[in-house]
Amino acid sequence: MIAIIDYDAGNLTSVARAVTYMGFTCSVTSNSAEIERSERIIFPGVGAAGSAMQSLKRMGLDKIIASEFRKGKPILGICLGTQIIMGHSEENRVACLGLIDGSVRAFPPNIQSERGGCLKIPHMGWNRIHVRNPHPLLEGVDPAAEFYFVHSYYPDPSDPDDIVATTHYGISFASVIGLKNLVATQFHPEKSGRPGLDILKNFCRWKPLC
Repeated sequence: MIAIIDYDAGNLTSVARAVTYMGFTCSVTSNSAEIERSERIIFPGVGAAGSAMQSLKRMGLDKIIASEFRKGKPILGICLGTQIIMGHSEENRVACLGLIDGSVRAFPPNIQSERGGCLKIPHMGWNRIHVRNPHPLLEGVDPAAEFYFVHSYYPDPSDPDDIVATTHYGISFASVIGLKNLVATQFHPEKSGRPGLDILKNFCRWKPLC
């Protein structure tokens, strides 16, 4: 069973629907015992880092996620879940889970395209990823595939080896990160059509070596 963590940060139904569509069993849950019994964890989310961390701590889920990570259980972060696994976020200036060393950065003001025009923040819409460190999560995914993004902040790992793939939007930023049994996407695979479903399927079958 795959536990989809419910911490009042939204975006759960579409993730559960995508996982179920591919034939895997999942449960949207905030129950610690159920999360501990699960075979793997999906940690999605939309919203602000500060309120998300408050919810995680209030529900005791911050400790559960960290514990399951240390046990070697496969974990997939999505969007806000990707940011919360970092050490610190510039959004709300909040300390996060610290599973991957680094910070969450805001897109710089007046960010410009290659043609010199101003880009809108949040970064919203379809964009490609550029693989830096091959990972089983991206196995079989078309290099030309595009994925759906909605974000004003992005993860910035301290160790470049933790960057799996990057995306360009005025600047180059980490759009897929990973460490040991943890991997995370800044984009929404559950909203990214067939390439996104392929990524979710790869995660549901992934057996980390750590």
